[in-house]
Amino acid sequence: MAEVTIMGAGSWGLALAILLNNNGHHVNVWSVFPDEVELLAKERENKKCLPGVHISADTEYVVEKSDVIVLAVASPYTRSTAKLFAPYVKKGQYIVNVGKGIEEDTLMTLCQVVEQEIPQCTAAVLSGPSHAEEVGRMIPTTCVIGTHKEDAEYLQNIFMNDVFRVYTSPDMLGICIGGALKNVIALAAGIADGLGYGDNTKAALITRGITEIARLGIAMGADPMTFTGLTGIGDLIVTCASMHSRNRRAGILIGKGYTKDEAMAEVQMVVEGVYAAKAAHKLAEKYNVEMPIVEQVNAVLFDDKKPSEAVKELMLRDKKIELADSDWR
Repeated sequence: MAEVTIMGAGSWGLALAILLNNNGHHVNVWSVFPDEVELLAKERENKKCLPGVHISADTEYVVEKSDVIVLAVASPYTRSTAKLFAPYVKKGQYIVNVGKGIEEDTLMTLCQVVEQEIPQCTAAVLSGPSHAEEVGRMIPTTCVIGTHKEDAEYLQNIFMNDVFRVYTSPDMLGICIGGALKNVIALAAGIADGLGYGDNTKAALITRGITEIARLGIAMGADPMTFTGLTGIGDLIVTCASMHSRNRRAGILIGKGYTKDEAMAEVQMVVEGVYAAKAAHKLAEKYNVEMPIVEQVNAVLFDDKKPSEAVKELMLRDKKIELADSDWR
């Protein structure tokens, strides 16, 4: 049994708390907001869903007692949260980031942010097609955890059970890129839904979207095969197709004529793709990588471009061969 602290009391953090508690670990759920801690303790059915889970706002206490810290906050708050608990982290202590995003100002992955703010920790990332709404209900789900080999195997054993299968990978960079950029493509998929387009359009966005994600990831040094797996095409499919996806839901509203701010207010949750879109566009420029879907999503979000015009430009781009390395036989 391990001592595990979930830093963040949102839906994903609580779903993982249920999962880890069912695995027999001693689980703490931490929030920076005392009123959220009080509300959770009183009204979130903790006796039914979180038996034995300790709810706390005491940062020093929960960090120092933990073998594993799961960082489950929205990407814009990753750095500030890491700064907050960094002084209490012991050398080699495990920090598993489960958020998905790219920091806009620095263009760093969230794991790179953690490693910069808490250099004494052993950082890891858990990602894949894993909506909190289903994980919390014990619906079979598969993810991948990335870090050094022995550490990945230890963490695999912490999380894995008969409804939550975990694979291991050495490619932390690729896992982080796939998890972050799929949200941008999911916004595009939602916009297409909002415009009334069909399955053909979504299939095209998913297929060409993973091409863009892989193209950038490979340029940044990630393993190409990562993008064929759970944190690549797997996470992209579920985020583009499911109504659990806040990014797809925000995209649907934008396709129907909402502004990005109106859509985010309607969804009432952090829409990670909005934050990742600018970062992805900057990374594409930095690495001289062509990412036309990401470019058009940025134009819709930040330049008031009509979604229908963005689709038209994508369709009328210069003619190309599908696979650049293909040879005519």
